[in-house]
Amino acid sequence: MAHILIVCTANICRSPVAAALLKDRLQRNGFADWTVSSAGTWAISSRGASRNSQIVMAEYGHDISSHLARMVEESLLQQADLVLCMEEGHVEALTIEFPQEAHKIYPITSMAGATYSVQDPYGGSLIEYQRMAAELAGLIDRGFDRIVELAEANSSER
Repeated sequence: MAHILIVCTANICRSPVAAALLKDRLQRNGFADWTVSSAGTWAISSRGASRNSQIVMAEYGHDISSHLARMVEESLLQQADLVLCMEEGHVEALTIEFPQEAHKIYPITSMAGATYSVQDPYGGSLIEYQRMAAELAGLIDRGFDRIVELAEANSSER
């Protein structure tokens, strides 16, 4: 049973959306016992998911209204078998601060063979949040096999 941690900046827009999408995809593919969680590099603890993220996830059939933001901590990284970040800057910051965990920290886009950062829609229109969710859904779909492969490999090493 693997644990995947998804990281963005404030843990209120991108990472809770990606976590809900990935958890759904894992469950639909027989990985119901896997854990998917999220955190932020600059999160204000206990802040809820942004309203537009909640609306967009409701459109996908997911309720993230109970989500509470939390800060990335060493213990979260230690528990995770794979850490997927929204931006290259997140990857860089986490690998510098937690070098012992660097081997399992990746940009989420790299799972689909891409090299860019997922833009933060914070403060933007609902359409920008819908684009972000569609982009993350596509990245998860295209990168699903790689996500499972890396998480399983690291899980078996623990």
